[in-house]
Amino acid sequence: MKAAVIGATGFVGQHLIKELASRKHEVLAIARNADKVAKQAQVNAASVDVNNQEELAKVLPGTDVVVSAFNPGWNNPNIYNDFIKGAEAIQAGAKAAGISRLIVIGGAGSLYIEGNQLVDGPNFPTEIKPGATAARDYLNILKQEQELNWTFFSPAIEMHPGITIGRTGKYRLGLENPVFDEAGKCVLSVEDLAVVIADEVESNKHPRQRFTAAY
Repeated sequence: MKAAVIGATGFVGQHLIKELASRKHEVLAIARNADKVAKQAQVNAASVDVNNQEELAKVLPGTDVVVSAFNPGWNNPNIYNDFIKGAEAIQAGAKAAGISRLIVIGGAGSLYIEGNQLVDGPNFPTEIKPGATAARDYLNILKQEQELNWTFFSPAIEMHPGITIGRTGKYRLGLENPVFDEAGKCVLSVEDLAVVIADEVESNKHPRQRFTAAY
């Protein structure tokens, strides 16, 4: 299978490329600067500005699935608008290239607890709320998509560089609600996030759905 990974040099993208390549899938790593993509077997890199639909449409043909790990940067003061703009450009570029499947890695903020989305809660971290709100709002946009076989993944509430569990290959799935362990924690390492997404690439288990995963 050939998978294109957008946001290839990011925190999530790097691990996803490594996981897909280890399974012998052909990977097209898309980043603003392809020179920053680590050299490895099964991986080819392309320098593309995600906001340029025409550039995306040129490099994506022949790809079985596009996985977007795009994030304009948590410290970006314009993250809300830049996320929506980039995500919509990726969606349009994939369709223009004739791609049938799109997997978007978003945020946990759109998950529900007792009928309320996390991002709307009074204790949601203010420093990440604009980006989390953008991911939530883009999910609502994606739900209107009629051509693509789309999937939206919400990571665990705790999924960040500080999680040092590594790759276990184990996880539990959910849909609209966070997956909590016996201690009431919702945690997943980035290495196991890559396992989850690679499994979804292979199985297409959640067509036109949002899903989540944690230990």
